[in-house]
Amino acid sequence: MTCPRCQETMHTRNVGEVSVAQCAGCQGIFLARSELGALTEAERDFHAGSGPETTALPRITADMTAPPPASRSTPRSYLQRLFG
Repeated sequence: MTCPRCQETMHTRNVGEVSVAQCAGCQGIFLARSELGALTEAERDFHAGSGPETTALPRITADMTAPPPASRSTPRSYLQRLFG
């Protein structure tokens, strides 16, 4: 398959149960419209169990320091697997 943007070769890979094509040149990701619906459902399911564990954001005050950098070991969303 050829990338419609840069004409490079595209490679198919699976993200969960969804098949996406990623360009070797521009790193663009292309998928069928039906796959987009499956990704949307997977993202919703990924966050379904995290609601009760989410805490409210604190109020920002002048004496606050920057938070530590986020850990990359745990994805923050299902779709992050596409770009990680």
